[in-house]
Amino acid sequence: MHPHVGGASRRAIIAGAAATGAASLAAVRAHAETKSDNVATPPSVITNPPRQWGRFAQPDIFPDPDIIVVDPAFKQSLLGITAIRRVWTGFKWAEGPAWSSEGQYLVFSDVQANTQYRYIWETGRVSKYRDPSYNSNGNSFDFQGRQLSTQDFNRRVIRWENNGMMTVIADQFEGKGLNSPNDVVPHPDGSIWFTDPPYGDSLSEGHPDDSGGSANAAGLLNPGVGAPDAGVIGGRKRQLPNSVYRWDPSGHLDVVVTEDQLPDPNGICFSPDYKTLYIISTGKGPGDKGPGGGGNVFAFDVQGSKLGGMRRFTDMMVDGVKCGPDGMRADVSGNLWISSNTVLGYAGVVVFTPQGKLLGRIRLPEVCANLAFGGPKRNMLFMCASQSLYLLQVQTQGAAPG
Repeated sequence: MHPHVGGASRRAIIAGAAATGAASLAAVRAHAETKSDNVATPPSVITNPPRQWGRFAQPDIFPDPDIIVVDPAFKQSLLGITAIRRVWTGFKWAEGPAWSSEGQYLVFSDVQANTQYRYIWETGRVSKYRDPSYNSNGNSFDFQGRQLSTQDFNRRVIRWENNGMMTVIADQFEGKGLNSPNDVVPHPDGSIWFTDPPYGDSLSEGHPDDSGGSANAAGLLNPGVGAPDAGVIGGRKRQLPNSVYRWDPSGHLDVVVTEDQLPDPNGICFSPDYKTLYIISTGKGPGDKGPGGGGNVFAFDVQGSKLGGMRRFTDMMVDGVKCGPDGMRADVSGNLWISSNTVLGYAGVVVFTPQGKLLGRIRLPEVCANLAFGGPKRNMLFMCASQSLYLLQVQTQGAAPG
């Protein structure tokens, strides 16, 4: 863990809202902003001199030039006299933030470090919470204040009860082991909805399959090295397609979205009225054409325990740049705040109306994996961006819980 890092600061603001980013690595290193003769490069958070982060940097500039207003309506969600702050750094891959309203803390995962952390509101400091975390990834809190987590290593969804005991929500479907549940959300009816892509079958985020499995086809990897319980808990060959599931309080598990409908499901989020479910697809799916990767957000109508009316909410294209989505949260107005793990200048957060109109974006110097609203008033946006945790005060509230 690196030393505690305080608020972000600024030595200089970006010269011109339409300024273009570095066109080459050499230009980035020189902190210059240039234009390509062939392709316009995006504005960058590398300014000249570069933006400083930390308690010994220069004072902040308001409004923060790394908060980009695309539609004037975005200003309703912003506080003009605040700036993006980096509150902690030193992680390997920060993910899955979730706010405990009762405990007044943010819990989040460092997936590759196999550790869960907490940001304590009262002190503003980060401390280890669960170590090992079994490569926990997504986190949330249900309507009773209980923490929900997905574990890449154990390939399951769990719930921490209020008495401190752990309950396994799901680790198999029809007798076959799950792939690696990634993100999870509760519903007011007591159900739990989660995505199940294959990302936890890697050495860095979980453990590979047994020999012959899709993550270890040649059998060269030993899933038990450094993980002696892998053979007991998981370590098996992949058996199921990537899917989205609904767990009923009765214990019954149903597939609500299939791999054929939506490849590689990742982030998941309900609208404030729970009539719409949003799911991020990190694979190439319906509507994607031509070469290159996927990365889309789809919306579904919630029809009791089923889903219908699938449509693409956004293709995550901004200024010709594919802003790869990962995690997301809705605010009380129904706006969707989505993480962007793409090139510098567009890495951070993009914000859309419930109708899919781009409102604005928040630029970070690192790719952003996930985000959550927290703080006593739920008006603080926490952003897990690879090595660091960032914070921004806003003029809206996150849709509770988690």
